Amino acid sequence: MTARITIKAERDKPIVNQHPWVFSGAISSVKGNPVPGDIVDVFSSKGTFLARGYWNEKSQMQVRILTWHDEPIDDAWWFNALQRSIKSRPSQGMARLVNAESDYLPGLVVDRYGDWLVLQALTFGIDLRKERIAEFLRELVKSRGIYERSDVDVRRKEGLEEVKGVLWGEEPPALIEVDEFGRKLLIDVRNGHKTGYYIDQADNRRTFLDLIKQESDKLGRELAILNLFSYTGSFSLHALPYGRAVNVDSSRDSLELAEKITQINFPHPKQDELAEYILADVFEYLRDTVERKVQYDLVVVDPPKFAHNAQQVDRAARGYKDLNLNAFKIIAPGGYLMTFSCSGAISPDLFQKIVFGALADSGRQGQIVRRLSQSEDHPVALTFPEGEYLKGLLVRVF
Repeated sequence: MTARITIKAERDKPIVNQHPWVFSGAISSVKGNPVPGDIVDVFSSKGTFLARGYWNEKSQMQVRILTWHDEPIDDAWWFNALQRSIKSRPSQGMARLVNAESDYLPGLVVDRYGDWLVLQALTFGIDLRKERIAEFLRELVKSRGIYERSDVDVRRKEGLEEVKGVLWGEEPPALIEVDEFGRKLLIDVRNGHKTGYYIDQADNRRTFLDLIKQESDKLGRELAILNLFSYTGSFSLHALPYGRAVNVDSSRDSLELAEKITQINFPHPKQDELAEYILADVFEYLRDTVERKVQYDLVVVDPPKFAHNAQQVDRAARGYKDLNLNAFKIIAPGGYLMTFSCSGAISPDLFQKIVFGALADSGRQGQIVRRLSQSEDHPVALTFPEGEYLKGLLVRVF
């Protein structure tokens, strides 16, 4: 018999509004003896059915809701939910196929890189079902293999260890080659960041490419580009050969892969004249660049997550301001800053205020040309605003 979770009086509004998380503090009673991963029914204090989801008492979010309808959560339900998500994505290439809560499949991420799928099981309920989910993915998406990248620390909050390895089919090669806007990328799905790559920045890289072409044509020359926290250099790769790029990152492996990717796209002997790869602390490098009075036509600031929770917001804000303040100082008049935050705890409004503060302190003037967010294959459910974690601004600087 399905366990019954009763919500405290006047604590059911988020559930009625289809938010997918039920926190422990909202629960008044648990009838039955559910074990982690079990499907449970959620009721209001008045006995009204609200939702159905999976249970984990070890997590602060004790129920992750799968449906707000009184329907069975069986194989057909999982298959149809996966199919709905996958059908809304591009049929080939590189894309996020399942975006967790925003695709109404909380705790599940599935990305495609060419002939391979990469799965992340972020919660106990998904981890329990990942083998079956992999079987459904085999039916829905043609691939050579499904690789698991559940090596993320959030799993520890669910009582899970970090794991990775082949779920089905062939093990992916050390580097998977995929195409993005006519450029060849090399993706390390076994050890790279996230599931191997920052797919969520694809639309912003397209914007960057269009901007570089436009500005190079308008000015009649190559542009000077600075790519900070460059990882494998994708932003600057798309800038070539419209400009010369400097990539700065603290990971030697990432920079070496960035150089290799540039070489396969631009194999001519003068490849070294196109791009530079600098191993450095970005904060220190920026301050040194300001002191040297070097200027760039376009600066990209795409740092890792600074705030993992609300308690870290103030410290993160100081970090974002420091970066953007010094970035503004080295942009040539009429140039551009493309700046991002992927910290979910930093709202778009707060991020804009931080960048405004940095601009004011720099003594420069700036215009927001475009607001930036995650790519279309990373949709945000209207009932789950937390899903909009990536925010950015494209600023013209004077």
